[in-house]
Amino acid sequence: MEAEETKVGNSNGAARHATIAELEAGLDHVRASPADNGSLRMIVRRPEVDAREVIAEGTLDTETGLVGDGWKDRGSTRTPDGGPNPAAQITIVNSRLLDLLALSEDRWPLAGDQLVIDLDMSEDNLPPGAQLAIGSAVIQISKEPHTGCAKFAARFGHDALRFISTPMGRQMRMRGINTRVVRSGSIRVGDVATKFGA
Repeated sequence: MEAEETKVGNSNGAARHATIAELEAGLDHVRASPADNGSLRMIVRRPEVDAREVIAEGTLDTETGLVGDGWKDRGSTRTPDGGPNPAAQITIVNSRLLDLLALSEDRWPLAGDQLVIDLDMSEDNLPPGAQLAIGSAVIQISKEPHTGCAKFAARFGHDALRFISTPMGRQMRMRGINTRVVRSGSIRVGDVATKFGA
């Protein structure tokens, strides 16, 4: 099921980072993201730290997350036993915002989010508990916020980290959303993400 797998390194090379002015200029396009029935634009597995594999189709599993991804092998400081955090099993991010930050689609995987979707990620549109049906799988929005970090700043620039960390950026969930798989199933690029339970 992992047809058209593409391995992506983590080198930033001489990549240029978007400026605050460029990010602000793209806001209207991001705000115009569909509230429902958004397209799944990219699926990214992280088999190990800093490794990325772009795949055309995959499987979401209630126990392991995205099959082939290393989520289940990573610990978390937010769980009592230090094991993987079920509330952060799958992270999703807005494709328009990511395109604005990354400046080219080939740099999208560096964000580290498994699913890149053309969908309004704001809390008003996708409150905690809301669900998204994608392919034959269903994921549920978690309460736990998804935030930027030093790696994010290194990959996309300090302006990008400041931009997503503003009150507006947090309200729009520019960094993306933590979710968990509530129904296992197959997904593929081009599937429509349909919300319900919100």
